[in-house]
Amino acid sequence: MATEMNFCVVNLVFLLVFVSASGSDSAERMKTVEFNVKPGGVVHTFSERIREYECSFTYASQGGTNEQWLMSVGLSDDDRLFSCSVWRPQGKSYLFFTQFKAELKGTKIEYANAYSQSATAGQSDVPLKPEEFTVGDSTVTHNNGKFSAQLSKLTAIGRTRHDEL
Repeated sequence: MATEMNFCVVNLVFLLVFVSASGSDSAERMKTVEFNVKPGGVVHTFSERIREYECSFTYASQGGTNEQWLMSVGLSDDDRLFSCSVWRPQGKSYLFFTQFKAELKGTKIEYANAYSQSATAGQSDVPLKPEEFTVGDSTVTHNNGKFSAQLSKLTAIGRTRHDEL
């Protein structure tokens, strides 16, 4: 029940950030970019930013060939929430991740979750077990020895350090 509630809350918050970002200057408040996740065991990083806020996804994976993934970043109208989602649009990744880390620069993470499968074609998001990853002030990182090597989606929402005058 708590997991379903968390799922609903985060989807609502994520939706609110993106809906509020769809105002007159939406190009400055929201963007989605495609990138390739490359296997081979080498550490790669992909980053996107809006203003002074940045989301970086660092990973190493094995098996198969490149996969197309998406990264969406958004900033709420009041500049108080910055969100980042990284996912494989086809659902489950066939790559084995040896490590991953998402970092939100300029924010303090309020919510984050990682998933072994992302929702597609009637399938639901399948969250990783809580012991598989750690959420810090600005990072979401795999836990060595506990991470199952399956990752298809990662979502983080951070509160910015924006203060009204």
